Amino acid sequence: MTPTMVWLLAGVALCLIEFVVPTAFIAFVMGLSALVVAAFSGVLSLNLQITLWMALSLLAVLASRQLISRRAALKLDATEAETLTEILPGQPGRVLYEGNSWSARCETFDGTIAPHQKVYVVGRKGTTLIIVPEGLAHDQ
Repeated sequence: MTPTMVWLLAGVALCLIEFVVPTAFIAFVMGLSALVVAAFSGVLSLNLQITLWMALSLLAVLASRQLISRRAALKLDATEAETLTEILPGQPGRVLYEGNSWSARCETFDGTIAPHQKVYVVGRKGTTLIIVPEGLAHDQ
């Protein structure tokens, strides 16, 4: 099997993995990087191929993080989430939001929010989501 075929198979496999196991585009951009390396594998040594793949993957992951964080910052508008841990008044807890675990805090409710409860994400402060319980969100 030629190096080009190895890079092509690795690239396709990594891209397909993203559809089965969401990795926040990490596997996908690594797969795209492998496909780019496959295009140049005929003129580069194996060491340069690996170096190019690592560099392209790193740059692509960093670029996708910038794009995703900008879109996420603009997108928060009362989206549903589910509590993973109990959230005490004024204390942070964890919620499942868009397939990822996030730190979350409720600033408008003085009660405890139990685990596995539906909540709404109404804002974000840094990496902490601001949530309200389902019942409170419907009362407003």
